[in-house]
Amino acid sequence: MNKKKGHSEDLGTKPIGQLLRSQAIPAAIGILIMSVYGIVDTIFVGRWIGSMAIGAITVVLPITFLIASIGMSIGIGGSSIISRALGEGNEKRAYQTFGNQITLTLLISISVVILGLFFQEEILQAFGGKGEILPFAKIYFQIVLLGVPFLAWAMMANNVMRALGQPKMAMFTLIAPAIANAILDPLLIVYFDMGMAGAAWATTMGYVSSAAFTIWFFASGKSEMEISWKYLYLRANIVKEIFSIGGVTLARQGTISVLSVVLNNTLFSYGGEMSLAVYGIINRVMFFANFPVLGMVQGFLPIAGFNYGAKKFGRVREVILKSIGWGTGISFVIFACILFFAKDLSAIFTNEQEMIDQTAPALIAVFLATPTLVMQLIGSAYYQSIGKALPALFLSLLKQGIFLIPLILILPRYFGLNGVWYSFPIADVGTAIINFFFLRYAYQKLTVEEKESFEDEEVLDANVKFEEK
Repeated sequence: MNKKKGHSEDLGTKPIGQLLRSQAIPAAIGILIMSVYGIVDTIFVGRWIGSMAIGAITVVLPITFLIASIGMSIGIGGSSIISRALGEGNEKRAYQTFGNQITLTLLISISVVILGLFFQEEILQAFGGKGEILPFAKIYFQIVLLGVPFLAWAMMANNVMRALGQPKMAMFTLIAPAIANAILDPLLIVYFDMGMAGAAWATTMGYVSSAAFTIWFFASGKSEMEISWKYLYLRANIVKEIFSIGGVTLARQGTISVLSVVLNNTLFSYGGEMSLAVYGIINRVMFFANFPVLGMVQGFLPIAGFNYGAKKFGRVREVILKSIGWGTGISFVIFACILFFAKDLSAIFTNEQEMIDQTAPALIAVFLATPTLVMQLIGSAYYQSIGKALPALFLSLLKQGIFLIPLILILPRYFGLNGVWYSFPIADVGTAIINFFFLRYAYQKLTVEEKESFEDEEVLDANVKFEEK
């Protein structure tokens, strides 16, 4: 490993505020641009193909992201190991982990895609692809699925870049597909009049461009970690640790996919195809509006992991507090914007008045508890960063699995379609409260560990001085 090219040591030395900004801002920009391309994609689809096409994307995206989350989970699990290994000075273990991440991502994502192609109609119908939406969903799914292994690779590599202290390069991983999609959407959908197939090919080529950029980064010598054949063979102990930590992300995405099945079918039952299209817009706005907080959490992960591995517990406590403080302030601003501009945001995506009228109040309802967002996310992110899989898993499944799915099954029976929308803020508040207690316990434990570490250093210094005498 070439230390001159590395930036990982900065994670343990630079001021936390400066580090958090340097890590979070590129991550937030990357997520912003990625969400903008999602919005642009939805605008072109909604205005040139129709609301049923938006419904089709709403059905397909959770399926493709479930498969792509394999790469993300391997990326996050492996990056937690890499951050701690670099903090401890164990470079060989970092290299071995990266090699295992590459092999696992390729083997698993390609295998799952093959299965997806064989059972596509059954999968689409399970995720709510019914009625007029199904033909559009089939076209989109068949093409986008081909690009999912590239997306899985890009998501894995993105997390490794962050672990190496390269947030700007990680940002370009997210920007590349956005640029490709923004260029190809008008070209394929409007100019060549390819309809749903054009939207799908634009998305797929975006995934390919993102993967190509990450391969260039690791092969060009710009990274302190390179792709090395000798580390590609799987090691049982590393694979186990990758999945014990990264399994949290996979389980969370799996739960989100189960939620999508429940949510899409409930929406179809109580509001038909139109309500699915409404949620498609809400989902895009949610990803766009929350980009600063999501970037904050992405920036938090490598800082917490590295400093925990280096036993700099005071710095870990500091990054927890700063992340929560900054993230909560930003979330209040996001909520105010949604409250005042809900109708204007809805009108961006469609010119159908009925759809605008349904989307605006639903958007406000879903965003009611936005100020609690950072508390929901930092809890599971902290436990992931320090390699504690079980609490991370529990906290990551809270919102979707423990709160949201039961609420969506119960509340619409009494409140109709509004019961679906108000399930979201209720789940947000419950998740934030439980995360608060877990973080308070973690913070207190870090204080004790910092004191014990300081006392051990004092004893060591005293022994050294005694031996010198």
